Amino acid sequence: MKTKNSQKNVFEKFSSYVTKKAGSTGAFVIAIAIIIIWLITGPFFHYSDTWQLVINTATTIITFIMVFLIQRSQNKESLAMQLKLNELISSSNLASNRLIDVEDLTEEELITLEKYYAELVKMSKSHSDTHQSHSIEEAIEMHDLKERHRRKILE
Repeated sequence: MKTKNSQKNVFEKFSSYVTKKAGSTGAFVIAIAIIIIWLITGPFFHYSDTWQLVINTATTIITFIMVFLIQRSQNKESLAMQLKLNELISSSNLASNRLIDVEDLTEEELITLEKYYAELVKMSKSHSDTHQSHSIEEAIEMHDLKERHRRKILE
């Protein structure tokens, strides 16, 4: 007997597979082909109500199912992205750990944080050209700084 976790895993794989395939060129070509075939068959069915109902029903059912499959995949991708960002925040010495679970804040709290970062942007603009590109030298300097920091931690 399959466990509940195994069934979730099968559905997860299925939803990821369908979502990827639905966004492919092949899926688009198949959808266009179905519409063209439906249009070509119109004269044979005298453009009847049943002929129209077939395409309406099919597209409604497919859309209904796809909404849930795509949402499931987006939920998983969103969670993965949040975890990656949480790792970056928690691993940075200068980042505020208060932002790790920022998605759980109220809208009012998010607006307050937005104002805080808007103020940082203003201060940053007054100190340097924010449109200036970074240089290779800056990358080397940042890498060396991180290496020195890493060595200090390991000592």
